[in-house]
Amino acid sequence: MIDNEQMISKIYKIIEDSKEKVNKDYYRLNYHIMPPVGFLNDPNGFIQINGEYHLFYQFNPFYPEDKKVCWAHLKSTDLITWEWLPIALLPIEWYESHGCYSGSAVNNNGIFTLIYTGNVKNSMGVRETYQCLAESKDGINFKKYIDNPVIYNQPEGYTRHFRDPKVWKHNNLWYTVIGAQTEKKQGTTLLYSSIDLVKWTKIGELDSLMKDFGYMWECPNLFTIDHKDVLLFCPQGVKLKGDLYNNIYQCGYFIGKIDYETGKFTHEEFLEIDRGFEFYAPQVTVDDSGRTLMVGWIGLPDEENSETKENNWMHCLSIIRELYIKDNKLCQRPIKEMELLRKKLIQYNDLKINSDNFELPNNGDSYEMICDFVFEDDVVFGLKLRSKDGTDGINLYYDSKNEKIAFDRENIVSAKRETRKCYIRNNRKLKLHIFMDKSSIEVFVNDGQETFTARIYPDKKSNGIFIFCKNGNVAVNIKFWNII
Repeated sequence: MIDNEQMISKIYKIIEDSKEKVNKDYYRLNYHIMPPVGFLNDPNGFIQINGEYHLFYQFNPFYPEDKKVCWAHLKSTDLITWEWLPIALLPIEWYESHGCYSGSAVNNNGIFTLIYTGNVKNSMGVRETYQCLAESKDGINFKKYIDNPVIYNQPEGYTRHFRDPKVWKHNNLWYTVIGAQTEKKQGTTLLYSSIDLVKWTKIGELDSLMKDFGYMWECPNLFTIDHKDVLLFCPQGVKLKGDLYNNIYQCGYFIGKIDYETGKFTHEEFLEIDRGFEFYAPQVTVDDSGRTLMVGWIGLPDEENSETKENNWMHCLSIIRELYIKDNKLCQRPIKEMELLRKKLIQYNDLKINSDNFELPNNGDSYEMICDFVFEDDVVFGLKLRSKDGTDGINLYYDSKNEKIAFDRENIVSAKRETRKCYIRNNRKLKLHIFMDKSSIEVFVNDGQETFTARIYPDKKSNGIFIFCKNGNVAVNIKFWNII
């Protein structure tokens, strides 16, 4: 196995050799985190420490030839502009030979500590899984704990799909939730406690009401908002059910109450955190001001088709979102700092729409737009975005009679239209808050009651914004800001 310096040298050579090709790609984003080369997936280690935000992500610069997953490292003072730092974790030890997989970060009495899964496939191709520590005194250079791993393989009764530790402190004890799979091939989450992050005691499964909900639960987060405990995770193997669970893998949450001594978790129904095509493996942190912040991967495991793949890079992260609970539902809103990116405000007041296509003047592909609709009749209305002439592009529309909002795009492989829908109660008003960035879109519906997130690959000349209404009339107020 090559050493640290050899691997770093190899990575930076790949980055330098690919720079021109990568940067010429039209679909490179303007204000989202993306890899300099290779493959990005799960965000990791999201934390504010010493006044600065740090964010890591799963980074495979060798993709697709090799699958040596590292931890890329970024920091920011405003959650908008991110500085690239030296790669934090490289898979050079025996307990991580096939990748430094997902995990989290904590401030352990001034020591910046990462907790992650070391992934190994032995000579027989069998997975081994280890939970490991790395520490930093300067917030840049991380040294792996000499006695790694701190949790050695999975406990009895579970398969080796045992990964993604998320650590936090509660009542002077450290706790972690780890995604797991039982030997009966059922997804679950295991709860551990520790006084020092080194010696861990298994409390047991988070004893939820869902005993047969997919075959694996990945990337769990457990946090508290308004005295309510939230388990946010990614179940794999959940069957499609109408408008629910339409993606290959899901991402959602329970709201309830956990008993830290027994692991008993009393909760409400499972709800999806995002209703679009790609949103996975979110990472949650609470910052110094008390905000609960989330960032996710705009991508999905096992889906590797992308217009950018031929240009040596794939995927991006979402914008940072603030979480809050309303009506016992986890809602999302863009962080206030996103306003720093706004250019000149363009405003349209009380536009009356009663036709198929009303075109707004626009020549940009990176923007923020807020649309406040008011309607009376049973109508179908909405937006056509990144459209050349009003017949193509992304459709975002609301059917007030059936109380459904829908988002559709063209599938990158089949070129067929594909749609995601969800229920939005008809209150004769609808608010759409949209962030467009060349090859991504994020939509917050009614202040984050629902969200739709997706990657898109329109023609670079397709920048049109069209408003349409069928079977009646709709009035809309619009605020629009170019971002670049």
